Amino acid sequence: MKLQSYVSGRWQEGADAGVALTDASTGEFIAEASSAGIDFAGVLSYARTRGGPALRSMSFHERAALLKALAKRLLDSRDEFYALSYRTGATKDDSWIDIDGGIGTVFAFASKGNRDLANSPVLLDGGVEGLSKSGTFVGQHIYVPREGAAVHINAFNFPVWGMLEKLAPAILAGVPAVVKPATTTAYLTELVVRRIIESGLLPEGSLQLLCGGVGDLFAHLNCQDLVSFTGSADTAAKLRVHPAVIRHAVPFVAETDSLNSSILAADAAPGTMEFDLFIREVAREMTVKAGQKCTAIRKALVPAAFADEVLAALEAALGKVVVGDPRSEGVRMGPLVSLAQRDDVLTRIAQLRRETDLIVGRMDAFEPKCADARRGAFIPPTLLRCREPHAARAVHEVEAFGPVATVVPYRDTADAIALARLSGGSLAASVFCADDALAAHYVRGLAPYHGRILVVNARCAKESTGHGSPLAPLVHGGPGRAGGGEELGGIRGVLHYMQRTAVQGTPDSITALGGRWVRGSRTRDPGRHPFRIAFHDLQLGDTFNSVEREVTTLDIERFAALSGDNFYAHMSDTEAARNPLFGGRVAHGYFLISAAAGLFVDPDYGPVLGNYGLNELRFVKPVKPGDRIKVRLTCAVKSLRAEKGWGEVAWDTEITNQNGETVASYDVLTMVSVHELPDRPS
Repeated sequence: MKLQSYVSGRWQEGADAGVALTDASTGEFIAEASSAGIDFAGVLSYARTRGGPALRSMSFHERAALLKALAKRLLDSRDEFYALSYRTGATKDDSWIDIDGGIGTVFAFASKGNRDLANSPVLLDGGVEGLSKSGTFVGQHIYVPREGAAVHINAFNFPVWGMLEKLAPAILAGVPAVVKPATTTAYLTELVVRRIIESGLLPEGSLQLLCGGVGDLFAHLNCQDLVSFTGSADTAAKLRVHPAVIRHAVPFVAETDSLNSSILAADAAPGTMEFDLFIREVAREMTVKAGQKCTAIRKALVPAAFADEVLAALEAALGKVVVGDPRSEGVRMGPLVSLAQRDDVLTRIAQLRRETDLIVGRMDAFEPKCADARRGAFIPPTLLRCREPHAARAVHEVEAFGPVATVVPYRDTADAIALARLSGGSLAASVFCADDALAAHYVRGLAPYHGRILVVNARCAKESTGHGSPLAPLVHGGPGRAGGGEELGGIRGVLHYMQRTAVQGTPDSITALGGRWVRGSRTRDPGRHPFRIAFHDLQLGDTFNSVEREVTTLDIERFAALSGDNFYAHMSDTEAARNPLFGGRVAHGYFLISAAAGLFVDPDYGPVLGNYGLNELRFVKPVKPGDRIKVRLTCAVKSLRAEKGWGEVAWDTEITNQNGETVASYDVLTMVSVHELPDRPS
């Protein structure tokens, strides 16, 4: 069997035998992988000319709906993915992280796109910047999709999640992807891509797959392309300096090696729940995916006074882990992904052994369950103890990418932070600590060198997602050795695939570009109250201007009696006069909002179905008894929720006084029917 690449609209086998891929447990042949003969320039051209235009023709909401449909379709093939995942050495629980975790990430980005982005092809970044005195010349930052291809080079350890966590934000951004999975486990990625292509959900050209090497792909990159890489620091360093990457300033996002630390704080002594949680987490991180996780714990930093107790507890926990063929009942840890990976890990363990003592993990006394240790890529969980933490080098520099961790004793909090930072930049750290002030001290010390920090105590442990779990809403990446890049992070991950541009012009130009009415733009009298207009007929700039209303002392006192808000500035002339902000009695801010609603709300049954909130509320100038207020209400943003039968409308709202001065401003958020609602039945 030969794996096929999906390029330029068709499945294609490599022109030579390529690399033989085998079952991690049994050594049995699975397939050959090769990309020889592929027109790599054509791959990029196809993405740019077919996939990109199709994706960019959609709004964010349309692309989010596409991702949601895709995630649902992938759920239908989970059993098929799980069956093949065993061949990578993954247990059922390991596969859940990879397969369900990957599909869940697609769902998460679909939800983010639907809720956090506008139903528009352009994303506004921040507010309007005033650039002139009269307001006729303004600036606005925008994001638009890059018009190239996103080249995704993924690692072997997560053949499903690794692809989907990059693909989802790229598709949401409107950028086609060229996926190059690690060859060792490419057979599982190929199966997932087959099911995606068969679904017909993605526009043609928006997803291509390369099984094998990258050939001369990089030579054809241009300034609109970008690269997102997960793998070794050495490979990343070589790709970063490719002449095309340098010449065209191709964005290069890297997630690479990482020696991650977990710290047992001094207050988490033996007998505390935090101590037990730490032992459980270190043991789990060593054995999940056979330790083949970029976020796995490599250094367990513990108070020197507790070191013996920690080692004994970890030895007991690891002694319960059954290693063997992941298809066998009771097996909790499978093999490494390949014999080559096993040999690499054994070499690195030998380097670490020069500075450490072996506590758990004798290869000569190890026999995997229902498997042949010679044919499968098995290694027992290996626990080491660092003899001289500050004199050691390999402990802080050598990553054994397998079920290997080193216990590193520390003297005090400052020493623990210093030892964690010796790794030169990491993806993740965790702190097991009951004292919140102490935990905060740890976070401040660790943050410059880490992309994510987990604080665990007895209060959050039940719901904590764990040390090694990247989450779609939070950034995944780290400084220095960890690659210096970021992935995920909710909409932050989408922005990696977009170009930020500063636009200058009139407010009307910015309104037309961004799909949001900008103050200073022309307004429009629709000839009737905007609340009487169905969603599709509303236009940006449709405006209602109210009549004036005088604010009286009786208004203020009645509102105080109703609300219970008797703050002195509203109720006492003498005390309010002492306040330098007011100099006298003033109306409640929330009374002004309520009074404004009375001025602009159309009371009859109609297209407006309800109010679901206010945004950006600011009280600008106090209102005193005798002042007169009025309201301007303008349709500012429209966002269709077609599946619900309504749209969301944000109304730019401004309350002014008799002098034309703004006293309050905010957005009123309403749900508006897409249809004219019938009159009340007689």
